[in-house]
Amino acid sequence: MRTYNYTDKWQKLLTPEIVGLLTAIHEYKGEQTLFIETKPDVLTHLLEIAKVQSTEASNKIEGIYTSDDRIKKIVSEKTMPRTRSEQEIAGYRDVLATIHESHDYIQPKPSIILQLHKNLYKYTGLEGGRYKSSDNVITEEINGEKHVRFKPVDAFETPFAVENLCKAYEEALSDEKIDPLLIIPMFVLDFLSIHPFNDGNGRMSRLLTLLLLYRSGYIVGKYISIEKLIEQTKETYYDALKYSSINWHEETNDYIPFVQYTLGVIVAAYKDFSARTKVLTLSGGSKSDRVRAVIKEKIGNITKSEIIKECPDISKITIERALKEMVNNNEIIKIGGGRYTSYVWNWENEK
Repeated sequence: MRTYNYTDKWQKLLTPEIVGLLTAIHEYKGEQTLFIETKPDVLTHLLEIAKVQSTEASNKIEGIYTSDDRIKKIVSEKTMPRTRSEQEIAGYRDVLATIHESHDYIQPKPSIILQLHKNLYKYTGLEGGRYKSSDNVITEEINGEKHVRFKPVDAFETPFAVENLCKAYEEALSDEKIDPLLIIPMFVLDFLSIHPFNDGNGRMSRLLTLLLLYRSGYIVGKYISIEKLIEQTKETYYDALKYSSINWHEETNDYIPFVQYTLGVIVAAYKDFSARTKVLTLSGGSKSDRVRAVIKEKIGNITKSEIIKECPDISKITIERALKEMVNNNEIIKIGGGRYTSYVWNWENEK
């Protein structure tokens, strides 16, 4: 049976690239903490957007979909789930809310992990909260054929593996020399390699990532969807998992690819947070002014789809109305036409 001991492995992760990412995250964390303390009311709409994006993206990675309108209603609890997919989406919504609201009181223990998994499936009628009943494998498709990529821990070993994993995490966390940002992705990689459940392992791994980050003071995932950033870089995510799980059973696997990928996602989330809060501060919060600030802050031209991405809570119609008004007022310059239309701030107008 594999042993879990992060206290002997973390120093091997201190590559120049990883150290650079750690430094950036620590700096961004300080900026975020200051912003939250001084302007908490500004962040309300970011929090609501992130809830929807996180719930949608984490399920989408696993092939679980519903319409944009339905997912917004499900996350805001304005409707009951109608399909199996929507039941799983509602379960994710509830577990995510629990982690957002009570992370300080949720310890990474086997009993807690089982309870979170049970809650993930509470709308489906399926029995969650139990470890896998039979051995499972992780497959990948190559040229239309499925191949076994990784064989996780056997079912009979799973309870002991999860217990030892949680103990190893807590032991490493108690060592003040070790940065939690190194231990968290190591824990998640091992959790996925154990693959403790018949279903829901990927979603649970992302929920646990948020939980452990929040408990260590890195709460950017509440305002910027880390799950969406993972979904947008899904191929790289799976590659990092693949390379870091090679020789995992022999305990000679290399954690660096997955650690570096995870830290890169966290840096991207902090950068996004910084950019969006800057827009909110400059614009004063009105929807038209926020669209105006996005264009003004952009170096070079920007398309309507890029603006929609930057302001996901503003409707397409509102954005189009704001663009038309700014063009008419000569605040921005319209470039091209049709699907190739873009806009640029008219700095000449300010002279």
